[in-house]
Amino acid sequence: MQSRKEKGDIKPAAVGIHSLRTDLKYPLRMNFYDKPPTEDITIEEFETAALDRLRVLAEIESCFARNRTWEDTRKIMDEIFIKHLPLDHSTAKTKPIDEQRRKDHIGHFVLRFAFCRTEDLRRRFIKAEVMLFRLRYADEPATEQQAFMNSKDFDWQLATPEEMQGILQPMPSESQGRYYKLKWTRVPNLVERREVIMKGGMAYVHSAKQAEILYREFQTHLEKELEATAKALPRLDEDTRLVPILDNLSKGFQAGVASQWSDVEGSPDDTLTAEMIDEMAYKHFPACMRNLHMCLRRDGHLKHFGRLQYGLFLKVCGLSIEEALVFWRKAFRRPDITDDKFNKEYKYNFRHSYGLEGKRANYAAKSCQQIIMAGARSAGDSHGCPYIDFSMENLQSALLTMYGEYGLSSTDMPELMELVKKKHYHVACTRVFEITHSRQGVKKGEGVGAGESVTHPNQYAARSRELSQELKKKAEGETDVVMQ
Repeated sequence: MQSRKEKGDIKPAAVGIHSLRTDLKYPLRMNFYDKPPTEDITIEEFETAALDRLRVLAEIESCFARNRTWEDTRKIMDEIFIKHLPLDHSTAKTKPIDEQRRKDHIGHFVLRFAFCRTEDLRRRFIKAEVMLFRLRYADEPATEQQAFMNSKDFDWQLATPEEMQGILQPMPSESQGRYYKLKWTRVPNLVERREVIMKGGMAYVHSAKQAEILYREFQTHLEKELEATAKALPRLDEDTRLVPILDNLSKGFQAGVASQWSDVEGSPDDTLTAEMIDEMAYKHFPACMRNLHMCLRRDGHLKHFGRLQYGLFLKVCGLSIEEALVFWRKAFRRPDITDDKFNKEYKYNFRHSYGLEGKRANYAAKSCQQIIMAGARSAGDSHGCPYIDFSMENLQSALLTMYGEYGLSSTDMPELMELVKKKHYHVACTRVFEITHSRQGVKKGEGVGAGESVTHPNQYAARSRELSQELKKKAEGETDVVMQ
């Protein structure tokens, strides 16, 4: 008499199924996202869940762009998960598991709406989500992996010993595993890598590749769901609350999504003075701020959005309002800008950005995402992101001018321009950081720390200053040893 497995039912006796916690609304950590959330969701929860998940997907995409190995990706993403999207195993009874899984569930479906609009967005979303699924599944204990497999009704067939006898010579022993029989179109990735046996249009996949079949099933399922979501999307056009959020989310990938730096208002240990900005700009500023500084020195003036972008950046760098007024007054050296004109037309705006005028809000510096999403510049504007706004020729020239003395050379340009062409702007900026800080020991792939990409200009500047201070302290320590 044949067992269930020999008849084609691939689900083994429900190993691990009894370990599911009955006290949880989401008993499994893994999720195919078959059913959308049906409970009430606040706008704040809608946006927060999506942003945190987008931060994770953006870092995954950054790993792709930087050709990280599987092990490096796992190591880096483990830290990102803890920071933005923790999802503990069911054995962690003291953790808010249901709350974590609810957030994961909501975030996925919100991003479906944001990324279903174009073929390019769908492709990028699917690639990142599949990698997220793979990382989580690889981290699952065997019992929870099996519990998840048992929870799904996959129509995979287990090839019978008689079938395999005519295909394999000699026949594999029971201990060597079994084979699943599927149409080859369901596992094209395995067919391409020649990791299956083909016969009569069917692919025979060894049981050791079961996870690969699962990943492909998830990808196929997500592709179909995104197409269905795209058809339903026009119904949301009348909801003025959601559409702007979805627009912002879909644009966020270009900047790598704002990191926690968006909320940082503290300044580094060394307080800045107006006289220090020139040296700071040349040594530690990212291309967007370095460009603004160069334009300010060249023209003796910046237009409104340039002043806003650069002024808030300097504020978070540690420039006090008193020093800021000194800096901007000296920088505005055009003959037509008298002391009286400066006080009447500019001073109020600088004080306002520090929260000292108007509604007295403590404005944060602009993140990469906010800078990119600000839209096209008009004639005479200097703000924005050079990696997007400059032509390829102008960008190469500007980068070599800005960072040539810090190790960037023409041999680095092909790699950087390829990243820009693929719209991995934040990765290109991160790569510039790595190259120009190689003398301080930064290696390719380390980013601004723990493999993280640049997502905020102040994050770039702060890490650069930190590395410089570490190098200075090391040199001072070595000098003390020599003198002793």
